[in-house]
Amino acid sequence: MGAIGKLLLGLGAVLVVVGLLLIGLERLGVRGWRLPGDIAIQRDGFSFYFPLGTSILISLLLTLILTFWAWLTARGR
Repeated sequence: MGAIGKLLLGLGAVLVVVGLLLIGLERLGVRGWRLPGDIAIQRDGFSFYFPLGTSILISLLLTLILTFWAWLTARGR
């Protein structure tokens, strides 16, 4: 159970850092960052936004990070 607790604390710390980074970027004037693959539809009284390009980018980054982490932990055994 100790390893799971450390993992949860680490993930919480990462979320706090990302949250502070987003708040800081907003104060600097960087609002909404849309990638070319994101879908945005605006009509009268209706708006729809689906961040497809952003989701793909986040998925690729997380895959690379977790693969590297798994490689590092397997190397230590």
